[in-house]
Formats: sequence, C-alpha cells, structure tokens
Amino acid sequence: MPVMHFTVRWPDAQESRCYSPSLVVKDFLEPGRHYPLPDFLARTREALNIASERVRAKYGFACSAAMDQLARIEDTAGRFIDWPEAGVDVIAFDDNP
Repeated sequence: MPVMHFTVRWPDAQESRCYSPSLVVKDFLEPGRHYPLPDFLARTREALNIASERVRAKYGFACSAAMDQLARIEDTAGRFIDWPEAGVDVIAFDDNP
C-alpha cells in the first residue's frame, strides 16, 4: 500500500511531518494552501479515517499509525483552538517513505 508524508506549518510557525498509509490525503489537502484550523481538522480526520479503513480492507485491521497521527494532529491543534483566525499551511507532500 503506498504511504505518504505531508508537511504542515502550524499557526506558531512550527512544522510537522505527518504520516498517512494511503495517498487519499491528496484528495483532501493541497500543498501551498492555507486552511482555517477547523477545516484542516475536518479534512485530516476524514482522510486519515479513510486511509485507516483502506488498510483494514486490505489487511483485516485498521491502521494504528494513521490513528496515532490523527491524535497528534488533534493534540497540536488543541493548542490553537482559542487563537483567532488560526490556520494551517500545507507545505508539501512526500510520496517516498
């Protein structure tokens, strides 16, 4: 199954390299775009849940790494919930593990 990484920049200018077990993230995020925090969270939740289910369909179990990544994204995003106009920039996709 093709894996990918995507790099995001948080409102405090910190960057994170994130993991997905599927290329489906490309259907939800676009490099070079800025997403309001709630929109970014909704998009990554849906993408990583779909990715995890694709792993389940192929191997018979959900992808814990995708769910761990989603938990890290939600944890980091929680620091910015009270920031007015908080958003996340998608910097790049990396299809090479």
